[in-house]
Amino acid sequence: MSKIVIMESLGISAEELAARKAPFEAQGHVFVDYPKTTDSAQLVEEAKDADAMILANMPMPADVLRKCDKLKFIDVAFTGVDHVGLDAAKEKNIAVSNASGYSNEAVSELVIGTTLSLARNLRSVEDRCREGKDKTGLVGWEIKGKTVGIIGFGKIGTRTGELFHAFGANVLAQSRTHHDGVAGYIEQVTQDELLRRSDIVVLHCPLNDSTRGMINAEKLAMMKPTALLVNVARGPVVAGKDLAVALENGVIAGAAIDVFDKEPPLDTASPILHAPNCLVTPHVAFATQQSMSLRAEIVFDNLAKWMEGHQINVIL
Repeated sequence: MSKIVIMESLGISAEELAARKAPFEAQGHVFVDYPKTTDSAQLVEEAKDADAMILANMPMPADVLRKCDKLKFIDVAFTGVDHVGLDAAKEKNIAVSNASGYSNEAVSELVIGTTLSLARNLRSVEDRCREGKDKTGLVGWEIKGKTVGIIGFGKIGTRTGELFHAFGANVLAQSRTHHDGVAGYIEQVTQDELLRRSDIVVLHCPLNDSTRGMINAEKLAMMKPTALLVNVARGPVVAGKDLAVALENGVIAGAAIDVFDKEPPLDTASPILHAPNCLVTPHVAFATQQSMSLRAEIVFDNLAKWMEGHQINVIL
C-alpha cells in the first residue's frame, strides 16, 4: 500500500478526481489532498511520509525533498520541471515523470488569440467602443503573409506552426537541434536570422542554463521595430526589464506575455505591467477544461505505470 499526496489542485472537478483515484484506492492505496502552499516547513510536514507526490507548477524545493525519506516518485502535472528540486531527487533516487503533451492545443491556441488581439488592437478598440468613440488610428493588420518565428520546435511549437500556416503565414523555426521530417512549409534557421526576419516571434523553449535570459536587449534589438514577441514558455527566458525598456522605446511594437519571473499574482509595480502595447495574462496558456482533464489522465497513468515498474514520461 502506498500513500500518495496531491500537493495542489489539479484543476478538475471533485467527481473526476474521485473517479481517477478509485482504481488505486480499490488496491488499498491512500490519497491525501492538500491546498497549495509555498511554506517549506508545511510542505515537509505534508510529504515526509509519502511514497509518491503529485504536484503541478507549485515550487517543490530541493531542501523539502531532502527531508522526505520515504518519497520514491514525483508525478509532475506539468510539462516543465524547472520548479522541482531535481538535484535532490537525483541524490535520493526519486523517480520523476512529467505530463508532456497535455496542453499542446491550449498553449498554441492562446498564442493565436494573443497575436490576434495585438494585431487588431482589441483592448484599445473595445475601450473606444465603450466610450462612444470610433477606430481612428487603430486599424489593425492580418496574420496572412506575415513571417512567424518559433523558438523551440517541439510538439507545442509544431502545433503553433500548423495554426499559423493555416492563417497563411510563413513559418520559421529554431531549436537546439535540426529536426528531420518537418512539414515542407517550415524553414529551419538560426536564432539570429529568425529574430531579424520575423514579424511575430513565439517562445516555446524550455528554461535551462542556455535559455535563461536568452531574449535580452541585444536580441530584442535584432527584431523588426514592427515585430511582436509572444512568450508562453518560461518567464526567465526573457530579461523582463530589457523587454519593458524595449517596448517603452519602440525597439519592438508589442508583446504578449503569459509567464514571468515568478508565478502570478505579480507586484503591481512590475515594469512589464506598465509597458506600452503589452498584453499580459497570469499564466493561463495551459489551462482549459480539456487540457486539465487530459493532464489528469496522463498523471494518473504515470502513477499506475510507476507502480507497475514501468515508468513513463521519464525525467529522472
